Amino acid sequence: MQEEELKELAIKIQKHKTEKQTLELKAAVHGCPTRLFDTLSAFSNQDQGGIIIFGIDETKDFEIVGVYDPQDLQKKVTEQCKQMEPAVRALFTVCDINGKILVSAEIPGVDTSERPVYYKGVGRIKGSYIRVGESDELMNEYEVYSYDAFRKRIRDDLRVVEGARIDLFNQDRLTQYLDAVKRERRNLAGSVSNEEILELMGVSIHGTPTLAGIMTFSIYPQTYFPQLCITAVVVPGTEIGSLGNDGERFIDNRRITGAIPDMLKDAVDFIRTNSRTKSIVGEDGMRHDKDEYPIIAVREAVLNALVHRDYSVHTENVPIRIEMYRDRMEITNSGGLYGKITIDSLGKVRPETRNAALANMLELLRITENRYSGIPTIRKACKDAGLPDPVFSVERGEFKVVFKNNILQLKTDSNQTDMNNAILEFCEKPRSRAELIEFTGMSRFYTMSKLVQPLIEQGRLKMTLPEKPKSVHQRFVRV
Repeated sequence: MQEEELKELAIKIQKHKTEKQTLELKAAVHGCPTRLFDTLSAFSNQDQGGIIIFGIDETKDFEIVGVYDPQDLQKKVTEQCKQMEPAVRALFTVCDINGKILVSAEIPGVDTSERPVYYKGVGRIKGSYIRVGESDELMNEYEVYSYDAFRKRIRDDLRVVEGARIDLFNQDRLTQYLDAVKRERRNLAGSVSNEEILELMGVSIHGTPTLAGIMTFSIYPQTYFPQLCITAVVVPGTEIGSLGNDGERFIDNRRITGAIPDMLKDAVDFIRTNSRTKSIVGEDGMRHDKDEYPIIAVREAVLNALVHRDYSVHTENVPIRIEMYRDRMEITNSGGLYGKITIDSLGKVRPETRNAALANMLELLRITENRYSGIPTIRKACKDAGLPDPVFSVERGEFKVVFKNNILQLKTDSNQTDMNNAILEFCEKPRSRAELIEFTGMSRFYTMSKLVQPLIEQGRLKMTLPEKPKSVHQRFVRV
């Protein structure tokens, strides 16, 4: 950083009056802060690194107070940097603003293979930090482990499941898999026995199934791992805690179990069943149904969660979560991005695979392509469906994809005609108020007064009990 850049940054800080994900402020007017290791660790453990600026006091309305001695400050900060493992190499800049000296220390993000950077004085578990907004938070045990798993190439999908039995596998699926191995991995055909194939492919070790084998072939993997499943809910509103017309917290609530191929199918069916379907009359004059979320994108997102989630002992009690709201759907799984991949590079570069053996088994079963096409497929399907780009995020060891359904945009004038036509199509058979509210995804007031009532006044919709407009048995049907 050049002196002028530091001066410009100081001006922005005084204007915005806040620290940031990559910015930490220290007064240092009376001496060097004695505890910098949390910020040094947190900045080093994020890709973009961070900047510590000494000489601005946020407790005094972000006043520039200057530092006590810029040379001594740099020396003492460097001493603290050397107490980190691996050692942090700070880049300093000094500038003068109206007679007050500011010092910045740029902390580079280290390579993923060297993380977590931690304070040697307390060790990896108590000295590893992560930046969350403008604060430094201690990493939990799993976050530390996730870096170790990548660096040491720990294969959690190949850990042996004591007590598991191959004779409790889905034998039809296992036979299909063995046939595929012999057909597509020709060096394993011929004299290699089925038992040896299962060992070589990671389905079992010394005759005992691995976790990958269990999750792919077992009749009921949840016998051994009750929480390696999917919990799926449909929420009446836009946040957990919203209540429906009858006070219900969930419109639908299900625990999806079984092997990965079974959970994938059941999860997609759950989403399809609980999605709204928009009816459109095409240029051919025929009616076409349009899914709320493109099924191909839904399948890829669920499959990604099942294949690339973390299967370590740290997360085996955390199920994948599918949460469907009025305006969006969220799919969350344990395990952040694996290796050196970043959110910005998702779908653009070839990532490293966390569960290589599991992915290989599912590829041979034609469940997944294992060609890193999932994210591009999701993005393209949403674009083709006229939906916003899906939002991918990682927070505290969890990966989440959010699909937005554009339901709120239906309130605009440009979409009013489409909404009217959709309601009329929906009311080909009599519908209750609750069904209409569920269909539009909007409030009771807006649905009935702004959408339904105008259609009644236009003579395009009618009540089945016009003499009792407020009856609980009232239905609305297309004229």
